Amino acid sequence: MEQTELLNQEEQSEDTLKGKYLIFSMGKELLGIEIRYITEIIGIQPITEVPEMPEYVIGITNLRGKIIPVMDARLRFKKEVREYDGRTCIIVLNTNDITIGLIVDSVSEVISIADEDIAPPTDINKGGHKYIKGIGKAGGSVKLLLDCQRLLTDEEGVMAPSLLN
Repeated sequence: MEQTELLNQEEQSEDTLKGKYLIFSMGKELLGIEIRYITEIIGIQPITEVPEMPEYVIGITNLRGKIIPVMDARLRFKKEVREYDGRTCIIVLNTNDITIGLIVDSVSEVISIADEDIAPPTDINKGGHKYIKGIGKAGGSVKLLLDCQRLLTDEEGVMAPSLLN
């Protein structure tokens, strides 16, 4: 009986996260990540460079005793590099038991977007936005919703083992 109750609690907590996205900015673009992948949001930390990593992986950081790789969202999306400021932060993501930090310009809010307000990104993917899962319409504007699984893979679509071990 206890195991069944535990499973029901997990399902209920997943339901409360369904359709919720953390919105962050990268320049003028507003992007969203499903809240269920986010562990925490932290300020910029000291980052140690690691040789022979993909350009967008700027190094590793120590997060309360756990070493995690840190990826710069601007570099991942082939955008112009920008100096970090007081609003720059690291979104700590966890997917498939892989934890990684994603540096973004700033975070703004958590919003709910219903499935019917999310359009598929079919035409955009051809233009090089392969990390976009959908286009969410909320609050009179559109947000590009990221695919966390693809975001954490290398160019060939294979999880970068040296990065994530």
